[in-house]
Amino acid sequence: MTTNANVNGAASSGTLARALKEGIFAGVISLGLFVLYIGIKTDQNMANELIWYTRPGLLAVFVLIAAVGRFATVAFIAPWFASRREKKSAAVPVHDIDAKPSFFKTHFLKIALLALILYPPVILALTGVQGSLKYVDNFGIQILIYVMLAWGLNIVVGLAGLLDLGYVAFYAVGAYSYALLAQNFGLSFWLLLPLAGILAAFWGIILGFPVLRLRGDYLAIVTLAFGEIIRLVLINWQDVTKGTFGISSIPKATFFGIEFNASADGFAKTFGLPMSSAYYKIYLFYVILALCCLTAYVTIKLRRMPIGRAWEALREDEIACRSLGINTVTTKLTAFAIGAMFGGFAGSFFAARQGFVSPESFVFLESAVILAIVVLGGMGSLTGIAVAAIVMIGGTEALREMEFLKHVFGPDFTPELYRMILFGLAMVIVMLFKPRGFVGSREPTAFLKERKAVSGSFTKEGHG
Repeated sequence: MTTNANVNGAASSGTLARALKEGIFAGVISLGLFVLYIGIKTDQNMANELIWYTRPGLLAVFVLIAAVGRFATVAFIAPWFASRREKKSAAVPVHDIDAKPSFFKTHFLKIALLALILYPPVILALTGVQGSLKYVDNFGIQILIYVMLAWGLNIVVGLAGLLDLGYVAFYAVGAYSYALLAQNFGLSFWLLLPLAGILAAFWGIILGFPVLRLRGDYLAIVTLAFGEIIRLVLINWQDVTKGTFGISSIPKATFFGIEFNASADGFAKTFGLPMSSAYYKIYLFYVILALCCLTAYVTIKLRRMPIGRAWEALREDEIACRSLGINTVTTKLTAFAIGAMFGGFAGSFFAARQGFVSPESFVFLESAVILAIVVLGGMGSLTGIAVAAIVMIGGTEALREMEFLKHVFGPDFTPELYRMILFGLAMVIVMLFKPRGFVGSREPTAFLKERKAVSGSFTKEGHG
């Protein structure tokens, strides 16, 4: 026992020494990285001259967070995960194998759907009509738009294994299709919604043809170029898109022909409600919720069909897929077209929600965020992607409400300006501890006698 205690004590002291060394090293590295970005701030004085001043306190906070975080990771978090992994690798008792899943796990989707349906009325009761506007719009509609976009991209990336870095192009096609057709021809939202999806799917097929023979990095570069081409066309085709000025005064969606305005025939007057824009946001919340449910339903149904199995075969091994007689041309084109269609749906909804569209809303960063949500959630997993969208987009919106951070970092600190730093930090943490995303297992579409979840460790690295 004395020998074991000595060994454990030596190992503990060795771990602490290594953690201290790595913590100091992380602090030095963070000091070099942040000294120009955070330690120095530029400003403009009354004489239109560029001046700069230092922020040593804020710089020290960031360096301290990096050093302490690395020390805690090496000294405590990593050993805890190692011990937990050893316990999991031990033999599992028979009663654990035969045990039925919990009620919450079995009915998770029903509970989540019920919570989303009740979300606007609960927020309305807690915060009032005007107070609910921010929570329904920023935390409800905004997150659901990205959920729908990520689920659409999941068909291309998660199921078919085709890396697409220009998905925002289809989002833009849907938005501008709705804006131009609604403004110039007076067509309704419910007519333009499927039409925008069809037009986006058409552009998805156009993108699919040139990249039929491309894979991996080459495919990513071409799709990235396609997204930039669409954005540059929107900027330079000023006779149609009005360039960087964008398209404003886009007609809103209606409730069975009833418009959301202050007229006598408007929604509020018709139902005897006080005039407020919150009712239009609540209506849009249920519209985007229905579109998300449609996206999830179609994705699940397609996965179980032959085309869905062909996508998964293409993702795992294209050569084996060809040897099985699967037509990879139609398989890739259908993946691009269906994924683009849902991007077009989301784009048309975005235009109706904002009432204004411009090329600045469809930059490459949007494609990167959507792809990051798919990867972090677990490629091929609808539930994991939804959780990742809530964490990433909801966390970004929550930063705007964290005014108390100004008392910590100073009155000039603006939390939302650091959202990309926190976004990247979250990606690094998730990839370290959950390399295949939040949900690293999935159920197979085809099974013999019994359906069992497949662990992420049995799937190809980087493909869910």
